Amino acid sequence: MKNKLLKAIIVLLIMSVPVLAQTFEPSEHTVIKTDRKDGRYISSRGVMHAFLKNTQPTFSFNPNFTKEEMLTWQKDMSRAMIDLMKHPDIKNLPKPQKVGQVQRDGYRVEKWEAYPLPHCVVPYLVLIPNSVTGNQKAPAVICIPGTGESKEYAASEPELEPKYGPTIQKERYIMAVPFVKKGLIAVVIDNPGTAETSDLEKYTIAPNYQFDHVARILLELDWHYLGYSSYCAMHILNWMKEQPNIRKDRLIVCGFSLGTEPLMALGLMDPSIYAFVYNDFLCRTLERWVVLTTPNNDGIRVLPNSIMHLIPGFLTKFDFPDIVAALAPRPVICPEGGLDRDLEMVKKAFAIMGSPYNIETHHYPMFENVERSNCDSLPEGLDRATYFKLTNVDPPNHDMKWRWILPWLDKILRD
Repeated sequence: MKNKLLKAIIVLLIMSVPVLAQTFEPSEHTVIKTDRKDGRYISSRGVMHAFLKNTQPTFSFNPNFTKEEMLTWQKDMSRAMIDLMKHPDIKNLPKPQKVGQVQRDGYRVEKWEAYPLPHCVVPYLVLIPNSVTGNQKAPAVICIPGTGESKEYAASEPELEPKYGPTIQKERYIMAVPFVKKGLIAVVIDNPGTAETSDLEKYTIAPNYQFDHVARILLELDWHYLGYSSYCAMHILNWMKEQPNIRKDRLIVCGFSLGTEPLMALGLMDPSIYAFVYNDFLCRTLERWVVLTTPNNDGIRVLPNSIMHLIPGFLTKFDFPDIVAALAPRPVICPEGGLDRDLEMVKKAFAIMGSPYNIETHHYPMFENVERSNCDSLPEGLDRATYFKLTNVDPPNHDMKWRWILPWLDKILRD
């Protein structure tokens, strides 16, 4: 009996000795892999990684398309985007109302409110050149800013709250005024949850915003951030088509950074849009998921982006370069480059549609006139800094590229 008791005590003592923690070195785990001979993963993250690697989007662009095949493909792309965005069909909505106006040097700024959903107010600014008078019509642009940038800042207007101003002041973030100086009417909106459309951030964390809260609720309601964002933008775009001073055959969508996502949705859903300013680098978001696998010191593989970018089913349908290719033959400028692989694919689409000169691409100045990184596929195991370097991106100089946009604007608006 004593021996059994002694053995039991010894076992308990051994079990109570703390197990030494295994050392963790992030550099040894940059690539997600399995040691199993059957190639299967026990790690659920590994299983998801395999799913991503083996996903082939249904509507990937085929460089061997005939023009007729491409036209059919574009219609399929449009229907798929309409299904993904889930825009509600609501009848008899109240008309937008003008709620204020100020005069600036060479143009006036009108503030409007739209009411695209029950309980919903979407404020926006309209900048109208003094040269547009009477029954005169002008081309128009809807400007969709980047993450955390208010419509006021994008329109070079005073912030509604001191905290809404960006921490880094960059005049090159301003979107609307250069268009107005070219004689266009410019409409500027907030991304949902930004500045005037935010919650309590003006008291606390602005110009950071709780986008994830808005995105999470939308997902719980079987919608998503881009669906809501693009719906509000589409509502205002349709209002623009009804304005007597706007040429509805010369409507342009300008997206900066985050704003390029609603730009792509609107572009596929509305064939009447005339042209697009895609002011961000062009990338394959599915590939971005696959290759950004280097963990941080806590063993966490950082996500490519936040939940506000999540669109259920998107990765199974198409990727960003496919969407930009599907905008052909309408004029598009991509002034912040990306991999030549993707830009050349888009150019091929425009060539198939008989409009090779309607696509214009440039690179960040750092990569404009040098031998750039180019490859058929990026290697797995990248961190963000290496990913940006390999895709020819210079993050500190991510801004509106007016050096290229304004001459392009003159070219596409000659008539």
